[in-house]
Amino acid sequence: MNTFPDAARIEEIRRLKQEGLSMAQIIDRLEGGTAPRPASFKPAGIADAPLHLTLDDITHPAYMINHGFELMWINPAGQHVLFHDHLELPQTSDQRNLFRLLPVSRNEWGSLLGFHIAIAKSRLGPESFGNLCRGLDPVSYARLQAAYLETEAAPVQPVVQTTVLLPEADGSGKERFHTAFASFFREGIFIVLVPEAEPADEMLKLLARRDEVIRGLLRKRLPVLTDLAVLVADLQGSVKICSELPPEEYFELINEIWRTLAPTFRKYKGTYGKHVGDGMVYYFFPQPDSNYLANALDCAIEIRREIQRLSKSWQIRKQWFNELYLNTGINEGQEWLGTYQSPTSVEFVVLGDTINQAARISDFARHGSIWVTKNLIGKLPVEERARVSFGVRRRAPEGREVFVPSSFSQVGTLLEQEGARMEKLRDIANLPITEIVDVKPRQHP
Repeated sequence: MNTFPDAARIEEIRRLKQEGLSMAQIIDRLEGGTAPRPASFKPAGIADAPLHLTLDDITHPAYMINHGFELMWINPAGQHVLFHDHLELPQTSDQRNLFRLLPVSRNEWGSLLGFHIAIAKSRLGPESFGNLCRGLDPVSYARLQAAYLETEAAPVQPVVQTTVLLPEADGSGKERFHTAFASFFREGIFIVLVPEAEPADEMLKLLARRDEVIRGLLRKRLPVLTDLAVLVADLQGSVKICSELPPEEYFELINEIWRTLAPTFRKYKGTYGKHVGDGMVYYFFPQPDSNYLANALDCAIEIRREIQRLSKSWQIRKQWFNELYLNTGINEGQEWLGTYQSPTSVEFVVLGDTINQAARISDFARHGSIWVTKNLIGKLPVEERARVSFGVRRRAPEGREVFVPSSFSQVGTLLEQEGARMEKLRDIANLPITEIVDVKPRQHP
């Protein structure tokens, strides 16, 4: 792996810059490929020291992107240096793609772009990176693809740092070295650009306090209009189960359910929404390396299997015949995503009908079934839809039940068929839904 430029190389770069050479010319001038490359990293030595600096105290450019490289938050210094105070953050998530917002075609930003491409390369393959850049103009797209092939991937570790060269925000044409720090969280990537002459010790101390940093960033995250899938799952018969268990065992059961399912939600890139009693809400957002709708369906199938195993374990333990069922409803839509903040926690919150309908579908589901909207199935890519077995059980004239594959039904029709009227489902009576029977595993090349 390449190392950081030493002091002599930095001085040589400065001298050549004063002579008017561009960074591309400087790289060509330096022999044997020894020029500093913006995507060469080394681990940041993180001291376990008390926190003095806070996010609000950062005067250097700082911003947060998610793992789809969409800009979630940027401080005033970042807006000034990167966008000359002219950034109007788009409402929709896809338009916040950092490679759309930064001037990809201008050479003076190549160092910073290389930094982001190196981060992307450590986490995304060529096809996924291509999907990330889709929608850019042909010249910018081609430049990014070529840079991806040439750039060294950043190491996969909690914090990385490198040296980048940025143009001064005053438009003078001068450039200045910065130390770029990237701190990685499950919720996103926090980036700070510290001018070379400024001390970085306090920044390292701040990044060492990971829990406080991410809580602060989530509180600052700007609302965004985004495509998403919402999964709502509720424990069937929770009142009966609660009445049969001592309080400490009931809470043990609920906590075991959450603890058992959490790795599965992470595996399929579900974002925690909230736990309400014995129910849970998770969000699935567009990803550069997988389909978010398919992720939600795969996750639902896997958590059903996990609950079946957990149910058998508790049946043996308690010598009872209760079955544990998580009744699941999944819906998709485009909604505003923001955060709800309390003094001790931060929760993601979605506004709109998507989550309300998912919750109602969960109320409709029984015996651990998974029901989804017709819209979600219709938006699955062809290859993903081919993996899904779905349909509706209908009652034949003679009274027997018949499963009709690849079909849908309105909720109200299904309730009438069961001879049931549930008042709280009246608002989704006309919503077409289907039951997910199984999802075949993905075929990996």
